[in-house]
Amino acid sequence: MGHTPRSIRIGETEISDDSVCYVVAEVGHNHQGSLEQCKRMFDEARRCGADAVKLQKRDNRSLYTAAFFNKPYDNPNSFGATYGEHREALEFGYSEYFELREYAREIGLCFFATAFDAPSAEFLAELDMPAYKIASADITNLPLIRRVAAIGRPMIISTGGAEMDDVRRAYEAAAELNPHIALLQCTAGYPAAWDELDLRVIESFRDQFPGSVVGLSSHDNGIAMPVVAYTLGARIVEKHFTLDRAMRGSDHAFSLEPQGLRKMVRDLRRVHVALGSREKRRHESEVKPILKMAKKLVAACDLPAGHILREEDLVSKSPADGIPPSRIDEFVGCALNQPLARDATLTEDHVGERRLAKATAVPGGNGKRRDRVVARGR
Repeated sequence: MGHTPRSIRIGETEISDDSVCYVVAEVGHNHQGSLEQCKRMFDEARRCGADAVKLQKRDNRSLYTAAFFNKPYDNPNSFGATYGEHREALEFGYSEYFELREYAREIGLCFFATAFDAPSAEFLAELDMPAYKIASADITNLPLIRRVAAIGRPMIISTGGAEMDDVRRAYEAAAELNPHIALLQCTAGYPAAWDELDLRVIESFRDQFPGSVVGLSSHDNGIAMPVVAYTLGARIVEKHFTLDRAMRGSDHAFSLEPQGLRKMVRDLRRVHVALGSREKRRHESEVKPILKMAKKLVAACDLPAGHILREEDLVSKSPADGIPPSRIDEFVGCALNQPLARDATLTEDHVGERRLAKATAVPGGNGKRRDRVVARGR
């Protein structure tokens, strides 16, 4: 299948301007190093309606300097005495990733990961991941971007902490090797402040990268902003996910629990349907309510045959099972060919085929009113 403008296929799902929002539950390291807990998170994400789950893969020994790896890491979220030990405690190896890949396939969930370094990119390539994520912090890491792009699978690039020149440089580096790129607006605050989300950047990305699907990596504490992002053109939304925000770890506090993820997915599905089309139309569901609430023209008082209708002779009342008030000008000045009782519904038969030269006042050029003769009939 050819690659169409502004579309990307991840696994079996085509993402485009016409599609529903593709929701990625960012598990990250909220599994706390437990394979079973990670599987439970996959289960919950699927039940909540997420399309994909994502982990983060690091080759910690090559990723950090020795000094940083061995730096003491003494805080409530630590899983080790040093930062390196902390990161290693949370890292899954090949056997865990293989088992998670097979489990995700079994339950019908797309599974991929962020590659934080070249060894991790190769690690994920061996597992034949359906997509690859570039973290915001690596948007200036052109060697890694090129390495991942060369794998040939869809790439999702987050843009937190970047300026437009950084985004353009990263996009161009990836696009030279891989046309399947999505860009996510992101603010690298944890959590991100409302006034720093800059959701309108989504529109800027769509303008400046017309061949790329655009989305939002949302680090805010709520579920409303992804819906706004979708209306601005975002078609991928990534949100951090946890089983319990009170768990130990730095990401849990701003992650969505299952109830929040479920509601966010629900709202994103609804907004896709609710946006509808640009055509203003009357739906079948509106017919009965409008018949009950809208109005028709009826006689304001008893009117005899031969009476010349004036505007004050007709009033608007519900239900709307007659001539709508929008047509009142067609009848003012016409002669009744039969009596019309008070509150009776005006019909075209009341004026019949008679034609009457009627004086209709219209504004004149000098601010006064002048008469125009109009032939009126049925």
